[in-house]
Amino acid sequence: MITPGPEALVRDHTVYSCVMGSRAFGLATEGSDTDRRGVFLAPTPLFWRFEKPPTHVEGPAQEQFSWELERFCELALRANPNVLECLHSPLVEHVDAVGRELLSLRGAFLSRLAHRTFVRYALGQRGKLEADVRLHGAPRWKHAMHLLRLLASGRDLLRTGELTIGVGAAREELLAVKRGEVSWAEVERRMNRLAEENDEAARDSPLPPEPDRARVEDFLIRTRRASASWPGEDSAGGL
Repeated sequence: MITPGPEALVRDHTVYSCVMGSRAFGLATEGSDTDRRGVFLAPTPLFWRFEKPPTHVEGPAQEQFSWELERFCELALRANPNVLECLHSPLVEHVDAVGRELLSLRGAFLSRLAHRTFVRYALGQRGKLEADVRLHGAPRWKHAMHLLRLLASGRDLLRTGELTIGVGAAREELLAVKRGEVSWAEVERRMNRLAEENDEAARDSPLPPEPDRARVEDFLIRTRRASASWPGEDSAGGL
């Protein structure tokens, strides 16, 4: 009975992978990292054992992180900002038939839960920036830039019902924050305004109150059943 290691699961069973971070947001500059994110489908027989496959894998490449399909869907249904943005990346590197169906479900994951999760995540990051200001006299400007980007992204999602990753015309304004050319007082003012705009957008959002969990679960069950009968996996749970 051979159990594939984490790297083999990513190498052999990835259904979707993309580039995220500054390159996907349209904020890349010279020297920016290439952050890769992906989703792998662990073969169903691996779940029949006491030791389950990992819910996520770091690597094998630098700046690479992948989720197992079920964990990815769980987080997306909860409106996890990082996972939702991964699902909407404009820079797709790999997608197979399962990955294409996952992408076709993007709308099923979206709901007004995003108001809580995007703003809550931003508040957590803001607390860290404020601690930096108290301790060092200035925040980490790159993190301040991404917090503003996230708040704007959440607001636009709530307003339109669609998640847009690229910052478009806001690029230079955001990069000025990253370079420390905008005062912390002004950054705080922008954060406050964006948080208020998120609250306003949530009240009249076209998004449903909850995601379409049944539709996503149907996809997951069908995919697990198909995986159980893949060539190379026997019914006793060996590979």
